[in-house]
Amino acid sequence: MARKPWSFKEDRRLMELAKSSTSLEEAAKQLGRSPDAIKRMAMRLGLSLKSKADKKS
Repeated sequence: MARKPWSFKEDRRLMELAKSSTSLEEAAKQLGRSPDAIKRMAMRLGLSLKSKADKKS
């Protein structure tokens, strides 16, 4: 499956979601991307997103 390039708008949206403590899965749903893609881009942007599984503990 080919990767779709990230737009500046998507980068900004991911930053907003990370700031508001949105879960990795929710961010993936909102941006229409896989959790892995979200995780990769978050790392590239220096953001921290928690998975729903991480939040339960």
